Amino acid sequence: MLIEEGRIKAAFDSGVFVLKLCGDVRLTLCATLDSQAQRLAETPGLTAVMIDLREATNVDSTALGFLAKVAMAVKGRLEHPPTIIANNPDVRKMLDVMGFSRFFTLMEAPLQQASTLTSALEDLPAEPADEEGLRERILEAHRILMHMNEHNREQFQPLVEMLEAQNSTAH
Repeated sequence: MLIEEGRIKAAFDSGVFVLKLCGDVRLTLCATLDSQAQRLAETPGLTAVMIDLREATNVDSTALGFLAKVAMAVKGRLEHPPTIIANNPDVRKMLDVMGFSRFFTLMEAPLQQASTLTSALEDLPAEPADEEGLRERILEAHRILMHMNEHNREQFQPLVEMLEAQNSTAH
């Protein structure tokens, strides 16, 4: 079975930001997800955020951490929490287990068929990250996940402690 490499697409129109994740989304795309979260925090006129995971076959924990960062970046700025659309049962289960329903509206299908916004989606170039930058982002993503609920704290505490120990010996 061929695994499709992850891709990220985005579009912004009339206050609505759409982020579409496709294929196998892993930590290699976390620099791109991080910069999108930071841009969203500063975007004027933002009224809604939709994350489309219908074409995602897998989303690893680091990428999930940066999706959570998107929710944190827009918290208090939007009338409604960001929406995640996920049809893949494995991806949906991961979102449920990680506690995403507290920070997002989770849906299995869009309210309407493809809008002009979906046709405006453009591929985002993968932003490069060196080994240290990657380690810092993995650490940040998992700290965010740990703050979402007790289950995540228990799951990711050993990884976070290991990464923090690596950071202190690297500096």
